[in-house]
Amino acid sequence: MAAVDNNGRKIVANNKKAYFDYFILEKYECGIALAGTEVKSIRMGHASIKESFVRIINGEAYILGMHITPYEKGNIFNKEPVRNRKLLLHRREINKLLGEVTQKGYTLVPLELYLRKGLVKLEIGLAKGKKNYDKRDDIAKKDQRRATEREFKVKNLY
Repeated sequence: MAAVDNNGRKIVANNKKAYFDYFILEKYECGIALAGTEVKSIRMGHASIKESFVRIINGEAYILGMHITPYEKGNIFNKEPVRNRKLLLHRREINKLLGEVTQKGYTLVPLELYLRKGLVKLEIGLAKGKKNYDKRDDIAKKDQRRATEREFKVKNLY
């Protein structure tokens, strides 16, 4: 089931791996062009963005590889589970992202899929890939944080 965060968003799917593999420089919120049965399936929490990525093709942004399980009562109206879906962004945002991606070697990754005010939204991030030593630093920081939390918990028990 989806969780509700403090911004009033009902999070359906998130991409934790993106934060591990990339430095996220900027975040953008965009809508997605979906069919009715896809929206119903997303409301039930049947969507995944783990293997997906964002590309700008012919001046339009698309998410590729996003999986939405077919709605069980959708019969002939169901679409393919994995298909290219158009992202709804302003023209100036697309142009800015296209310039960043082509010139500086950045990439666009989906971060979260959520419902806000009844609409399906996707948060994408302008990202730069991490090197292996950056990932090792993140793992070390996470381990250190866990150790201090564990220590704090043990101290508070007595």
